[in-house]
Amino acid sequence: MWLIKKLAAVFTGIVESTGRVVSLRKEGGNLHLRIESVIGPQLKIDQSVSHNGVCLTVVEVKGNEHTVTAVDETLQKTNLGQLKIGERVNLERCLKSDGRFDGHIVQGHVDCMGEVKAIREKDGSWEFDFEYPSENNGLLVEKGSITINGVSLTCFNCLSNRFTVAIIPYTYHHTTFSTLREAQKVNLEFDVIGKYVKRMLEGRGVQ
Repeated sequence: MWLIKKLAAVFTGIVESTGRVVSLRKEGGNLHLRIESVIGPQLKIDQSVSHNGVCLTVVEVKGNEHTVTAVDETLQKTNLGQLKIGERVNLERCLKSDGRFDGHIVQGHVDCMGEVKAIREKDGSWEFDFEYPSENNGLLVEKGSITINGVSLTCFNCLSNRFTVAIIPYTYHHTTFSTLREAQKVNLEFDVIGKYVKRMLEGRGVQ
């Protein structure tokens, strides 16, 4: 029972669908986002849904549209505040306790924003280079897991504060990767296991 409760709002980084931003409404420091998607009719109020890797609570459902609210802290640390009407976001509902675990443990808590540095087409697939703030160094390992805009991926060429991912055609066309451009900001969530290991080592004075 303890494990089920702890996994209640866990994601896997396997995007179910993309949604289209149909309205953005500011209220104080909050931003209300209304999203249209094929999974909209299946959502319920108070349900946790990942939007570009950010765990947000559904506050309203009408037909194939749902509304979520992002507070100022979220807007400052993620790319949700940069969204425009008509843009698409990656959506994933939280993992069922009896569901198949196809990606890796994703909390929906973005660590920082990264920047697209280069995009290369590779005879049917794509390689994307990303850069992130150096204070997050030490959280990636070669062939380890990284979440980019809510998508679970394997990173390589992990040098300093840069890394590369390879994108297959299915992922490219069924997520927002097909819309990414150089210099664009993305949400990054590092592997939670790596974060705990780094914290334990720093507590022992190991750098």
